Amino acid sequence: MATIYYTATTLDGFLATPDNSLDWLFAVPGADDAESGIDDHFLPRIGALAMGSTTYEWVLEHEQMLDHPEKWREWYAERPTWIFTHRDLPLIPGADLRLTHDDVRSVHAEMTAAAGERDVWLMGGGDLVGQFDDAGLLDRVTVTIAPVTLGAGAPLLPRDIRSDRLTLNSVSQVGQFAELSYDVRPNPST
Repeated sequence: MATIYYTATTLDGFLATPDNSLDWLFAVPGADDAESGIDDHFLPRIGALAMGSTTYEWVLEHEQMLDHPEKWREWYAERPTWIFTHRDLPLIPGADLRLTHDDVRSVHAEMTAAAGERDVWLMGGGDLVGQFDDAGLLDRVTVTIAPVTLGAGAPLLPRDIRSDRLTLNSVSQVGQFAELSYDVRPNPST
């Protein structure tokens, strides 16, 4: 069982534009093919998810989830999802969504219990994932790099994680995308 940050980023290290849009990702030729790898290989190993409120709100709005809640179930099935927020947010009907503002350590314990033998997927954003790393709970970072530069926006992972904590375990190409996966050793200071 591992806690994995699996995300797409631009070549210059941004998850989203300054106004939190991910439209840049879907404009890349072959984006649908790259995304199908998530469904076939990654998602079957996932037992629980976590995301920040900005990520959740983008998915909610972009995919019109309140009008089409069946999309959530098609993509994520019955996997419980923790949304880290300090605000009340609308919940997608029929989805197992849990709003929380608790510390990532206590929530991680709930997530791993819910996931059973399967992995936990940290969807983003980068600062939330950084909090998991700060707590020594991040096991792997898998980044799909798109042939796009934004020049500014939400950073991939706004933390100082040095090479002595990262071990490259795989590199692959899916069309225009390059996927890199690193195992993460806990910070000795945690």
